[in-house]
Amino acid sequence: MLHDFVTENRAEIIERCRAKLSTRPVPRPTDMELERGVPLFLDQLADTLRLALSSNPAIPTTAAEHAAGLLHGGFTIAQVVHNYGGICQTITELAEENEVPITTSEFRTLNACLDDAIAGAVTEYSRVREYEGTERLGHLAHELRNLLNSAVLSYDVLKSGSVGISGSTGGVLGRSLAGLQNLVDRELAEVRLAAGLHHRETVVVREFLEDVEAAATLEANARGLQFSVLSVSDDVTVYADRQILASVVGNLLQNAFKFTRERGRVSLRAHATADRVLIDIEDQCGGLPPGTVLDLFGPFEQRGADRTGLGLGLSVCDRGARVNGGEIHVHNYPGTGCIFTVDLPRQLPAPFS
Repeated sequence: MLHDFVTENRAEIIERCRAKLSTRPVPRPTDMELERGVPLFLDQLADTLRLALSSNPAIPTTAAEHAAGLLHGGFTIAQVVHNYGGICQTITELAEENEVPITTSEFRTLNACLDDAIAGAVTEYSRVREYEGTERLGHLAHELRNLLNSAVLSYDVLKSGSVGISGSTGGVLGRSLAGLQNLVDRELAEVRLAAGLHHRETVVVREFLEDVEAAATLEANARGLQFSVLSVSDDVTVYADRQILASVVGNLLQNAFKFTRERGRVSLRAHATADRVLIDIEDQCGGLPPGTVLDLFGPFEQRGADRTGLGLGLSVCDRGARVNGGEIHVHNYPGTGCIFTVDLPRQLPAPFS
């Protein structure tokens, strides 16, 4: 039986499928897809195949549930389609090499499983995209309206001449304009990430942090917070999309300023090892509630009592770090604060010829 063949040859099917997928030009396979994804896809397809061969009427539902889990687990629709297709192709090739007969009925069932799995993925993808797109647009419009209203009201008061620009009303106007700028910058980064528009180049970390420091200092001063920066030497570089990296660090700083206690301190530090560059953003938010660290990077997740913003910043940060070959770590210190670390591969100098 085909299901028994898949079960008995699981390890070889996984190895062959990884080799097949690793040569795929578009979309380029990720480490997570090859290491964790291929076994997961195979096991789910085998489960669907088992149900189908036993004429279980629940197969379309099971396939859709598997597809939904994969999409929510971070796999793209293209990865779902290519992985399922690659596994089915590997199964048939291996069966042919081992002269294991696949009956017409079993072959038809295998293809039906593939169709159901892909159809379930496409349906779930469309449903999630439509829901998230509508929800996100609503959040964006709401946040834009709030910031614009604050800016317009502040400007009207200043225009009357009854208060000075250096007072608290001027501070409200400045924060509103800075909020609009941050919102637009984040949306542009989101568009670049979604469209795959990544332009990586050599970035000198010290110069990059100097650019970030200028805008961040203004924000810290407006909020009455202390802000310090500790950088690295000129020879420390990363190979990254500068605009996306600026959005990552900028969003993490915005969160740090937003949640740090009154008159508290926020620190931006960089340090390097032989092969990594670590950019730390430390706040004094008081720490995170138990069990919330893993949920921070989901879209529309927010922490703390201040609910302004879209709740998309950390999701964009996580994706932006991964686009640049890195990742983000969170260290929680209950009662004190958090340290968010952007962990990037260090660009090593070219060897002398």
